[in-house]
Amino acid sequence: MGNEFKNMSRRSVLVGAAAFGGLAACGNGVGSQGGAKIDARVDQAFNFMYTNIPGTQDLAQKAVGILMMPVVSKVGLIGPGGSYGRGALRINDVTVDYYSTTSATFGFQLGAQQYSNALFFMTEEALSDFRRSPGWTLGADAEYVISNEAGNVGVDTTTALSPVIAVVFGQAGLIAGATIEGNKYNRIIP
Repeated sequence: MGNEFKNMSRRSVLVGAAAFGGLAACGNGVGSQGGAKIDARVDQAFNFMYTNIPGTQDLAQKAVGILMMPVVSKVGLIGPGGSYGRGALRINDVTVDYYSTTSATFGFQLGAQQYSNALFFMTEEALSDFRRSPGWTLGADAEYVISNEAGNVGVDTTTALSPVIAVVFGQAGLIAGATIEGNKYNRIIP
């Protein structure tokens, strides 16, 4: 009976370890289709942006990397509110990392909204700072371009000198105006 108990205990430990490893892998996105889903949405967002916002293709050609957040959902209650979205960082049209964006807001706001945004990294230094950061926050030093309708994004010498250019587009919902200043970006494994 002692050997049976040892074998059963050993088996239980191995099965438990395998189950824990499997759950941990699921939680980390290993083997999931999350990346493929994000990439498909990112492709759609790029197509929409290039088709509807003239100037973004020129901007993309000058950028060293682009973070596309295809759907960011923002909800505001009487006091607190926040937003969340997931997207992909692409360098030379290839996905290199996945990111989430979050923000918390306070003050009078009521409603819900969805929008897309793209961060164009115009310098290697800005892209490197973003990728090395454990939690990067978009600050006031970025150039903002917000397009509610098919507006033109001009790529002039002033814009080209900005290290990060944020383009917000495809806004739909009840909250007026999408803002992304203060959004925090973190690398994720989908």
